[in-house]
Amino acid sequence: MAIDIATYGPWALVTGAAGGQGVCYAHHLAADGFNLIMVDINLAPMEKLRDELVIQHKIEIELVQVDLAQEDAVDRTISAIGDKDLGLVISNAGWGLKGEFESFPLDRVMAAFYVVTRVPLLLMYKLLPRLKKRGHGGIILVGSMEGEIPAPWSAVYGASKAFVHHLGFALYGELEGTGVDLLVLAPGATDTDAITTAGLKREQFLDNLMSPEEVTRLALEALGKQPLLVPGETNNAIVNALNSMPIEKAIEASAKGTAKAIETARPGTIPGYAMKYA
Repeated sequence: MAIDIATYGPWALVTGAAGGQGVCYAHHLAADGFNLIMVDINLAPMEKLRDELVIQHKIEIELVQVDLAQEDAVDRTISAIGDKDLGLVISNAGWGLKGEFESFPLDRVMAAFYVVTRVPLLLMYKLLPRLKKRGHGGIILVGSMEGEIPAPWSAVYGASKAFVHHLGFALYGELEGTGVDLLVLAPGATDTDAITTAGLKREQFLDNLMSPEEVTRLALEALGKQPLLVPGETNNAIVNALNSMPIEKAIEASAKGTAKAIETARPGTIPGYAMKYA
């Protein structure tokens, strides 16, 4: 697979670059000759990946170690970009909280909310002018299936991703005719550490677990062709089915499925689970 470096290069920004989909984006783009600005709080995995990709593909890589939940994180990222000819922005960082909304510490709730919503908002605000000025480029905003459907027991993540989706759709319309392409990516369960970070187990999703390599490949292929990608036939079927139901039924179905996944991994997490859903 090749993504057109003449349109989207020579530099690409990837947030959340130390693991999961971020690593896969880095591999895909490096193989196509892109120079990379990689952003994450975890430096050691980025250093290892940088050394590997520079040797293998003879590209340039800039690392930005920053906690994206911090207020100055985006400004520090923009400073690292400097005057580089940035053509592709992939806002990938974020994580989910699975359980009762008010059961999580408020600082953790706000950190998750800021990374998923505030970071892409500020990146778009600060980088769109330069992308428009150059007359070509691309943006991938990583959302989630949960941004398209009701998400009980995943309220912060679902609401945050819905914000990303609507931001992306609005900007997609505003960018018409500018030469700048935008894609909202809405993956389902993907085989990354995000599953265990959310307190779930990989084995719960084996029937519908996509590889991060496939998800990122499909996203790069879809950029410039459509505003939204829900990768995977099963994921599309779930989103379409829930969105075709009356909202009460969609909420009930989504609540039951998510509650079952959480209770399987962490019994006793959902209040009244046995009475409500079992």
